[in-house]
Amino acid sequence: MRSRVRDDYKFMEIRDAIVSINQKVSLIGVIAEFDFPKQTRGTDCLCTLKIVDESHPKPGLEVRVFEENVEKLPHILSTGDIIQFNHVVMNIFRGEVCAVYNKKFSSFALYDGKDGEAFLPYQVSPKFRPRDLDKAFITGLRKWLVSFQIDEGSDNFSLMREIKEGEGINMVCKIVHVCEAAKDKWMAFVWDGTDARPASIFTRLKDEGDHPLPLHLEPLPFPRDVFCTFPLLGTVLRVNFYQGIEKSCLHSLNSGKWVKFINLAIEVDGGLWRGVLTPFTKLRYTTNEDNLVLERQRIYDLRLSAKSLLARIPFFSFPLTSQITEVDHKDVPCLTLMDVLTYSKVTAKFKCVVRVVAAFPWQAENFIYRGTYRIRLTLEDPTARIHAYLYAEDGEKFFGGYPSVDVLKRRRNVLLGMATASDDYGKEVEDGARNPPWMQCCLKSYYLSKSDPWGTRNYRIFDTMLVV
Repeated sequence: MRSRVRDDYKFMEIRDAIVSINQKVSLIGVIAEFDFPKQTRGTDCLCTLKIVDESHPKPGLEVRVFEENVEKLPHILSTGDIIQFNHVVMNIFRGEVCAVYNKKFSSFALYDGKDGEAFLPYQVSPKFRPRDLDKAFITGLRKWLVSFQIDEGSDNFSLMREIKEGEGINMVCKIVHVCEAAKDKWMAFVWDGTDARPASIFTRLKDEGDHPLPLHLEPLPFPRDVFCTFPLLGTVLRVNFYQGIEKSCLHSLNSGKWVKFINLAIEVDGGLWRGVLTPFTKLRYTTNEDNLVLERQRIYDLRLSAKSLLARIPFFSFPLTSQITEVDHKDVPCLTLMDVLTYSKVTAKFKCVVRVVAAFPWQAENFIYRGTYRIRLTLEDPTARIHAYLYAEDGEKFFGGYPSVDVLKRRRNVLLGMATASDDYGKEVEDGARNPPWMQCCLKSYYLSKSDPWGTRNYRIFDTMLVV
């Protein structure tokens, strides 16, 4: 049995520790995966992590750390960092070998996995006592880590375009932003370069006036300088933190960093996709050179560099993108709504492929007020949602003049992907979810007031005709 001799304890290699059941051992390894803290059925808090070393690079050894509160648990800055455990007990949990950290006699220290010069741990437990020989083991792990590539085994990692509601998925994604969306409520924004599929809309159109469909899941829109750092292609998924775990994991989610989420919960809110980090979600080791990261970056780079007029249209809009509308500017390339929102100049004109997910007013007989079309449509594509207005002559062109109310109803129903029925009194009622079709439209941006350019930027549909 191999061990690394110390003056009053030994570091045991992981491959030897896993056959030392019921023994108290000391370990040092690279953190390949960790989950977020959870409350046990008793009074303790628990986090689990997986460590590897050169003797046991896969699948790794699970370590279960129990402490009296979240603050005393390891606050891991990044997978790939190094952790040292003293006096943990080897055990079997659910048929698998693991190490158990006991708050009464175990201790730990956390070190940066990439810093080749510094040996000062960034977190230690109260019982930890450093020793000079620690430096040699940390240096050895850092050298091994340079060429280390964890084997993913049987885990399947989904693209953003493959997510489905109500499922827990494994996802490789880039953190593009982390913020406090509301008091003590944090949100991460993640992206992998692909488009999420459109979600069905279940809100009632008649509620659009008092409770409009949200344009985003954060309570307030971002300042323009932050928003303009978001990618122009691909869905940016909003990820909420399960109550109680925010402070314990924020330090692990740094903007610009690629991560691997294991068992990320997926929900739909107001027709917008949302991820949820739960106590069952794990964060796994990755690097920018990971094959899964490189593949996602390649997909995005190819799409971004494509010269086709349709290179930026939504992935799920193929093959029928222009069947229900016609536009006057056929030779203009399509852009995303993020292109529109972040464009530096106003007034500007764009062509996009979008879905109409809401209308206000929603009743066709109210589309025209005092002889003039006045409608606010909510448009979406995989990158964003916006309000865009159909007004006056633009509405007249869109609907082909001033048809009867019955014709306007039929065209509205097609546009919004809705089915309607009548009750016993002949009153129109909505029936079921809406699944709007994709359509091409031309948009122009304008200011209502030049005193607050970002806050008053508006959008209007023009040179577009509904042909159903």
